[in-house]
Amino acid sequence: MHNIQRLKPLVVTLVMALCFLSGQLSTEVFAAASEAKIGFALSMTGGAASYGATQTKGAQLAIDEINAAAGADGLKILPVFEDDASVPQQGISVFNKFINADKVSIIIGPTLSNTAQVADRIAQDAGMPVLGISNTAKGITEIGDFVFRNSLTEMIVIPNTIKVAKEKFGLKKVAVFYGNDDAFTKGGYEAFKKALADAGIEILTEQSFAKGDRDFSPQLTQIKGKNPDAIIVSALVEEASGIVSQARQLGIAATVPIIGGNGFNSPALIKNAGEAAEGVMMGAAWNASSTLPANSKFVAAFTAKNGGAPDQFAAQAYAGVYIAYEAIKKAGSTTDHKAIRDALLQLKELDTVLGKFSFTAGRDADHIPVVQIVKGGKFTVLE
Repeated sequence: MHNIQRLKPLVVTLVMALCFLSGQLSTEVFAAASEAKIGFALSMTGGAASYGATQTKGAQLAIDEINAAAGADGLKILPVFEDDASVPQQGISVFNKFINADKVSIIIGPTLSNTAQVADRIAQDAGMPVLGISNTAKGITEIGDFVFRNSLTEMIVIPNTIKVAKEKFGLKKVAVFYGNDDAFTKGGYEAFKKALADAGIEILTEQSFAKGDRDFSPQLTQIKGKNPDAIIVSALVEEASGIVSQARQLGIAATVPIIGGNGFNSPALIKNAGEAAEGVMMGAAWNASSTLPANSKFVAAFTAKNGGAPDQFAAQAYAGVYIAYEAIKKAGSTTDHKAIRDALLQLKELDTVLGKFSFTAGRDADHIPVVQIVKGGKFTVLE
């Protein structure tokens, strides 16, 4: 009996060595009866709550699917959802909790670029992988090599939007209206300004507003007097809804397109602005009408579970969970953050609801954007 006990460690070592040599010690072995804890920092309250609500639903759907498919022995996701309250200071607190108390494998979020610009530095300093699912402002991934995003940047989406709008509407001169106190809206403004210059489109006037403003009539009156071919707006959905509604109320005709950035990609725009939203267009990373098998399945499942169709933010959150899960499996560990970071970079042409997905060398999203227009109270692809 004593000899058998002494041989046990040797037998285990030999079995593991044979598994390695035969390529059988895979992520399936690592994943047996284990959990990957993922921290979700999302805006459940505050100015970006409309985005955070749909992100939470998209993420939860992916988690439910993955855990059901994992069965009794596979790798499951243990989610930790926290509210970043749409403000940077709360985002910092949430990130510190995920890193120091929860010991998560990876962080998904935060919702706003403003928060990401400070909270992501906490993750970078701790060597914690973070995956943004709605951060599109310039400079986010430059924070460091543990920072990723599956959300296309405004610098990729906006030039395509302006190109399509110019071809569609023959734009020659426009007005620009943007939020001057938010990283996302300022980044969108810079991207629009460059894209307009590159397209040879004249900017007649630039107007700005601050987060929380409700009356946009002084700026819109100035814009109306310039008689632009279109109004270019970089705003989050709360202010965007007011701008769109008040523009039409002031008599700026529907023949003058309002063109927005990523902040417009929320059903809240259509809900809040009503008929005034008809004809509004914006660049996007995703559209519900995509016929990709993965997307059709996602839209049907999300609609059945939540009683309404998903938006882009739900789709990016859903894709983000699958991307993070694949990286953790590929890394073969729930605790080796460097291995998970390296595995994210190695993901190529992954089938997602966003299309074939890869990360660029700079850890930004790499897939094809679309241009949407509100038609019949829905986001449709601009043909």
